[in-house]
Amino acid sequence: MNKIGDAKRIVFKFGTNILRNEDGEISLTRLYSFIEDISTLKKRGKEVLIVTSGAVGLGAKKLNVDTSASTVLKQAAASVGQQILMSIWQDGFEKYGLSVAQILLTEEDFSNRKKYLSLRNTLSKLLELGIVPIINQNDAVSPSELEHACFSDNDKLSAIVASKLDADLLVMVSDIDGLFDKNPKEYSDAKKIDVVEK
Repeated sequence: MNKIGDAKRIVFKFGTNILRNEDGEISLTRLYSFIEDISTLKKRGKEVLIVTSGAVGLGAKKLNVDTSASTVLKQAAASVGQQILMSIWQDGFEKYGLSVAQILLTEEDFSNRKKYLSLRNTLSKLLELGIVPIINQNDAVSPSELEHACFSDNDKLSAIVASKLDADLLVMVSDIDGLFDKNPKEYSDAKKIDVVEK
Protein backbone atom coordinates (compact mmCIF):
# COMPACT_ATOMS: atom_id res chain seq x y z
CA MET A 1 0.00 0.00 0.00
CA ASN A 2 1.28 3.46 -0.90
CA LYS A 3 0.61 5.34 2.32
CA ILE A 4 1.38 8.80 0.91
CA GLY A 5 -0.59 8.04 -2.25
CA ASP A 6 -3.62 6.92 -0.27
CA ALA A 7 -3.51 9.75 2.29
CA LYS A 8 -5.59 12.88 1.77
CA ARG A 9 -4.18 15.00 4.63
CA ILE A 10 -0.48 14.65 5.50
CA VAL A 11 1.67 16.24 8.20
CA PHE A 12 5.41 16.40 7.49
CA LYS A 13 7.76 17.05 10.38
CA PHE A 14 11.27 18.30 9.55
CA GLY A 15 13.95 18.15 12.25
CA THR A 16 16.74 20.67 12.63
CA ASN A 17 19.48 18.24 11.53
CA ILE A 18 17.71 17.35 8.29
CA LEU A 19 17.43 21.03 7.31
CA ARG A 20 21.07 21.97 8.02
CA ASN A 21 24.37 21.04 6.45
CA GLU A 22 27.56 20.09 8.32
CA ASP A 23 28.44 23.78 8.84
CA GLY A 24 25.13 24.47 10.59
CA GLU A 25 23.80 26.48 7.65
CA ILE A 26 20.43 25.79 6.08
CA SER A 27 20.80 23.20 3.30
CA LEU A 28 18.89 24.95 0.53
CA THR A 29 19.27 22.15 -2.01
CA ARG A 30 17.85 19.60 0.43
CA LEU A 31 15.04 21.88 1.59
CA TYR A 32 14.07 22.86 -1.96
CA SER A 33 14.01 19.17 -2.89
CA PHE A 34 11.46 18.59 -0.11
CA ILE A 35 9.48 21.64 -1.25
CA GLU A 36 9.42 20.33 -4.83
CA ASP A 37 8.11 16.94 -3.67
CA ILE A 38 5.46 18.52 -1.43
CA SER A 39 4.39 20.82 -4.27
CA THR A 40 3.85 17.73 -6.44
CA LEU A 41 1.65 16.23 -3.70
CA LYS A 42 -0.33 19.49 -3.51
CA LYS A 43 -0.92 19.36 -7.27
CA ARG A 44 -2.31 15.84 -6.79
CA GLY A 45 -4.91 17.23 -4.40
CA LYS A 46 -3.24 16.42 -1.09
CA GLU A 47 -3.60 18.68 1.95
CA VAL A 48 -0.18 19.23 3.53
CA LEU A 49 0.85 20.73 6.87
CA ILE A 50 4.51 21.18 7.78
CA VAL A 51 5.93 21.15 11.30
CA THR A 52 9.44 22.56 11.14
CA SER A 53 12.31 22.91 13.57
CA GLY A 54 15.39 25.03 13.03
CA ALA A 55 14.58 28.54 14.27
CA VAL A 56 16.84 28.46 17.34
CA GLY A 57 19.75 26.98 15.37
CA LEU A 58 19.44 29.46 12.49
CA GLY A 59 19.11 32.38 14.89
CA ALA A 60 22.12 31.27 16.94
CA LYS A 61 24.18 31.02 13.74
CA LYS A 62 23.06 34.49 12.61
CA LEU A 63 23.76 36.06 16.03
CA ASN A 64 26.94 34.00 16.53
CA VAL A 65 25.89 32.97 20.04
CA ASP A 66 25.88 29.77 22.06
CA THR A 67 22.27 29.11 23.05
CA SER A 68 23.20 26.57 25.72
CA ALA A 69 24.09 29.51 27.99
CA SER A 70 20.55 30.61 28.86
CA THR A 71 16.88 30.27 28.04
CA VAL A 72 16.52 33.94 27.20
CA LEU A 73 19.35 33.64 24.65
CA LYS A 74 17.50 30.71 23.04
CA GLN A 75 14.36 32.87 22.91
CA ALA A 76 16.27 35.70 21.24
CA ALA A 77 17.81 33.28 18.75
CA ALA A 78 14.38 31.79 18.01
CA SER A 79 12.98 35.28 17.33
CA VAL A 80 15.70 35.97 14.74
CA GLY A 81 15.80 32.45 13.31
CA GLN A 82 12.05 32.06 12.83
CA GLN A 83 12.02 34.94 10.36
CA ILE A 84 14.89 33.38 8.38
CA LEU A 85 13.24 29.96 8.42
CA MET A 86 9.88 31.27 7.22
CA SER A 87 11.42 33.32 4.42
CA ILE A 88 13.12 30.20 3.06
CA TRP A 89 9.91 28.12 3.17
CA GLN A 90 7.96 30.99 1.60
CA ASP A 91 10.46 31.64 -1.20
CA GLY A 92 10.64 27.94 -2.03
CA PHE A 93 6.90 27.36 -2.24
CA GLU A 94 6.32 30.59 -4.19
CA LYS A 95 8.46 29.15 -6.99
CA TYR A 96 5.74 26.49 -7.38
CA GLY A 97 2.85 28.94 -7.13
CA LEU A 98 1.96 27.99 -3.55
CA SER A 99 1.41 30.22 -0.54
CA VAL A 100 2.35 29.46 3.05
CA ALA A 101 1.08 30.59 6.46
CA GLN A 102 3.09 30.81 9.67
CA ILE A 103 1.56 29.24 12.79
CA LEU A 104 3.51 29.47 16.07
CA LEU A 105 2.15 27.30 18.89
CA THR A 106 2.54 26.54 22.56
CA GLU A 107 1.19 23.51 24.40
CA GLU A 108 -1.52 25.74 25.88
CA ASP A 109 -2.96 26.22 22.39
CA PHE A 110 -4.04 22.56 22.54
CA SER A 111 -4.91 22.26 26.25
CA ASN A 112 -7.20 25.34 26.26
CA ARG A 113 -10.36 24.21 24.41
CA LYS A 114 -11.32 27.68 23.16
CA LYS A 115 -7.83 28.25 21.74
CA TYR A 116 -7.74 24.76 20.25
CA LEU A 117 -11.09 25.17 18.45
CA SER A 118 -9.96 28.53 17.08
CA LEU A 119 -6.66 26.99 15.92
CA ARG A 120 -8.43 24.03 14.32
CA ASN A 121 -10.81 26.35 12.45
CA THR A 122 -7.91 28.49 11.20
CA LEU A 123 -5.86 25.52 10.01
CA SER A 124 -8.89 23.92 8.35
CA LYS A 125 -9.65 27.16 6.49
CA LEU A 126 -6.01 27.50 5.37
CA LEU A 127 -6.08 23.95 3.97
CA GLU A 128 -9.40 24.67 2.25
CA LEU A 129 -7.79 27.72 0.61
CA GLY A 130 -4.86 25.63 -0.64
CA ILE A 131 -2.34 27.24 1.74
CA VAL A 132 0.53 25.23 3.26
CA PRO A 133 0.62 25.90 7.03
CA ILE A 134 4.18 26.04 8.37
CA ILE A 135 4.00 25.23 12.09
CA ASN A 136 6.63 25.63 14.78
CA GLN A 137 6.61 25.88 18.54
CA ASN A 138 6.65 29.46 19.75
CA ASP A 139 10.07 29.34 21.41
CA ALA A 140 10.33 33.12 21.63
CA VAL A 141 7.58 33.38 24.27
CA SER A 142 7.57 29.87 25.72
CA PRO A 143 10.39 29.30 28.17
CA SER A 144 8.76 26.10 29.40
CA GLU A 145 9.16 24.52 25.96
CA LEU A 146 12.85 25.42 25.89
CA GLU A 147 13.57 24.35 29.47
CA HIS A 148 11.50 21.19 29.63
CA ALA A 149 11.11 20.30 25.93
CA CYS A 150 7.30 19.99 26.24
CA PHE A 151 7.03 19.33 22.52
CA SER A 152 10.20 17.17 22.45
CA ASP A 153 11.86 19.07 19.60
CA ASN A 154 8.60 19.22 17.64
CA ASP A 155 8.08 15.44 17.51
CA LYS A 156 5.25 15.65 20.03
CA LEU A 157 3.93 18.82 18.37
CA SER A 158 3.71 17.09 14.98
CA ALA A 159 1.90 14.11 16.52
CA ILE A 160 -0.61 16.40 18.24
CA VAL A 161 -1.18 18.39 15.04
CA ALA A 162 -1.73 15.16 13.06
CA SER A 163 -4.14 13.86 15.68
CA LYS A 164 -6.12 17.05 16.25
CA LEU A 165 -6.40 17.83 12.51
CA ASP A 166 -7.48 14.27 11.61
CA ALA A 167 -4.47 13.74 9.35
CA ASP A 168 -4.26 10.44 7.51
CA LEU A 169 -0.49 10.28 7.80
CA LEU A 170 2.40 11.79 9.80
CA VAL A 171 5.82 11.63 8.14
CA MET A 172 8.80 12.49 10.35
CA VAL A 173 11.74 13.40 8.12
CA SER A 174 14.84 12.79 10.21
CA ASP A 175 18.50 11.83 10.10
CA ILE A 176 17.58 8.79 12.25
CA ASP A 177 16.38 5.79 10.22
CA GLY A 178 13.28 4.91 12.24
CA LEU A 179 12.25 4.40 15.86
CA PHE A 180 14.87 2.85 18.15
CA ASP A 181 14.84 1.62 21.76
CA LYS A 182 17.73 4.06 22.43
CA ASN A 183 19.77 6.64 20.55
CA PRO A 184 21.61 4.81 17.73
CA LYS A 185 24.12 7.66 17.48
CA GLU A 186 25.25 6.92 21.03
CA TYR A 187 24.64 3.17 21.35
CA SER A 188 25.85 0.68 18.75
CA ASP A 189 23.49 -2.00 20.12
CA ALA A 190 20.36 0.16 19.61
CA LYS A 191 17.50 -1.90 18.17
CA LYS A 192 15.12 -0.60 15.52
CA ILE A 193 11.41 -0.95 16.33
CA ASP A 194 9.45 -1.55 13.13
CA VAL A 195 5.97 -1.71 14.64
CA VAL A 196 4.59 -0.22 17.85
CA GLU A 197 1.61 -2.30 18.92
CA LYS A 198 0.51 -0.04 21.78
